[in-house]
Amino acid sequence: MGTLEALLLGLQDATQPTMLLYCFIGVFLGTLVGVLPGVGAMAAISLLLPITYYIPSTAALAMLAGVFYGSQYGGSIASILLNIPGTPASAVTSLDGYPMARQGRAGVALFIAMSASFVGSILGLLLLATLGPVLSEIGLSFGPAEYFSLMLLGLIAASAVGSGSAAKSLAMVVLGLLLGMVGTDINTGLVRFNFGMPELMDGINLVALAMGLFGLSEVIASMRLSGGERRTPSFSLRSMLPEWLDLRRAVPAMLRGTAIGSFFGTMPGTASGLSPFMSYAVEKKLAREPERFGKGAVEGIAGAESSNSSGAMTAFVPTLTLGIPGDVVMALMLGAMMLHGIQPGPLMISENPVMFWSLVVSFGIGNLLLLVLNMPLIGLWTALLRIPFSMLYPAIIIFICLGVYSVNNNVFDVYVVAAIGVLGYGMSLLNFSPAPLLLGFVLGPLLEENLRRALLLSRGDPMTFIERPVSAGLLAVCLALLLWAAVSAIRGLCRQAHARRGGRVVP
Repeated sequence: MGTLEALLLGLQDATQPTMLLYCFIGVFLGTLVGVLPGVGAMAAISLLLPITYYIPSTAALAMLAGVFYGSQYGGSIASILLNIPGTPASAVTSLDGYPMARQGRAGVALFIAMSASFVGSILGLLLLATLGPVLSEIGLSFGPAEYFSLMLLGLIAASAVGSGSAAKSLAMVVLGLLLGMVGTDINTGLVRFNFGMPELMDGINLVALAMGLFGLSEVIASMRLSGGERRTPSFSLRSMLPEWLDLRRAVPAMLRGTAIGSFFGTMPGTASGLSPFMSYAVEKKLAREPERFGKGAVEGIAGAESSNSSGAMTAFVPTLTLGIPGDVVMALMLGAMMLHGIQPGPLMISENPVMFWSLVVSFGIGNLLLLVLNMPLIGLWTALLRIPFSMLYPAIIIFICLGVYSVNNNVFDVYVVAAIGVLGYGMSLLNFSPAPLLLGFVLGPLLEENLRRALLLSRGDPMTFIERPVSAGLLAVCLALLLWAAVSAIRGLCRQAHARRGGRVVP
C-alpha cells in the first residue's frame, strides 16, 4: 500500500463524526491546560486516562494526542501575555514574547507563535508519515537483543542528554526501574516487592503514578508560588497582523526550528527539553543583531514554537513504530496504548493500518482546528487566567482523586497518588526531574522482558548483545553518551574549582 492510498484510508476513518468530536475535545482541552500555569499535558492526559476506557481506542488516542500537541500552543499564550510559561517547553517563548507584549505587540507575538506552531506541526506530521513506514520495516529485523539495547539507549539518553544534573536524572531512571519491578514476575508468576500488600500484585498503577508525579506535586508547588488573581492585557484582532519585516525574519526561523525539533523529536527523552533551547541558540547565533534577543525578537518566538510543535509530532515516530517513547509524554501515551491492548511496534502499521493512518490524519485535522480555534478564543484563554488560585487548585485535586479512583474503584490508588505526589514535590525541591522516573517505570518491564528473552534464546550467553551488529552499535552509542556525561561533569567541576580560586575560567 502506497503512502497516498494509506492516507486516504486514514482520512475515511479520521473524518468520522466520533473521531472529529474527540479530536476537537483533545485540542480544546490541550490549549486550556497549556494556558493554565502549573497544569501541563501530563496531568491532563493522566486525568483523561480513566475516561478512555469507555471510548473507542483510536478516538481515545486521537484525543490524548490532541491534548499533547494542543498544550504546546496553549503554553505560549500565558508565556507571551503574562510571562508565566503554561508548560516548561514554552519558557523559551517568554524570553521574547513577553517583551513584545510589553511593547504593545502582544497580538503580533501570538500570531507568530500560532503560525510557527502550525507550520512546525504540519511539517513534522509529513515526516511522521514518511519516516514511519521506513522505521517500521527496519524494526521488523529487530530481535530481543536489539530491543533491549534500544530501550537502554532511550533510558540513558533521558538521563545523560536531558536538562539538569545527569547524575540526578540517572538516579531517577533507576528509581523508575525499581518501581516497575513491583508486582508479578512475567516469567515465574511470583509476586515480588509488594511488601505484603495484595493491591500491588499487579504493580503500581500507571495512572496513579502519573497523576501523583505530574499532577498533585505540581499543584502543591504552584500553590506555594501563587499570588492570587492576575490582570491580563487587552488587544484587538487587527493588532495581531505582523509587518513584512516580522515575516521575513520569522519564516526562515520556522523552517530551521522545524528541522531542529524534528531531529530531537525522534530521539528518546530529549524532544521537549532540548529542542526549543537549541533552536533559540541557533537563531541568536545566526542573527545579524543578536542584541535584539530578549527584547522582542520574532525569530526567538518562531524558532522555539516551531521546534516545540515539530518535536511533538515526530515524537510519535519511535513511539508508534518502535514502541520507544520519544518524549516524556509519549511514555504515558505508550502506557495508554497498552491499557487499550494495543502493542506499538514494527507490526503496528501492517497489522493495524487503519488505526495508524487515521491517527496521522487526525493529527493534521487537530492542528487545523487549533489554527481556526485559537484566533477568536484568545480572549477566553486570557480570561481563564483571572480565576483565583484558591478556587482552581482544589478543583484539580478533586478531579485527580476521582480520576484515579475510577480506574479500579480502589481507594488504595488514591493513597498511592497522595504518597507519590508528596514524593514528587520533595524531588522538585531537590531539583530531581520526575520525567526520567516515568520513562524508567514504563520502559523497565519491557527492558527486563527483552533482556531475559535474549538470554534465554542465547542459552545465557551475554555476548549475544555484542555479536549482533545493530545491538552492538546501540550499546556503543550508550557508552558514548555515558562518557560524554562524565566528561561534562568533570569539566563543570574544574570550572567551579577555577572560579573558587579566582583563576581564569576555560570556556
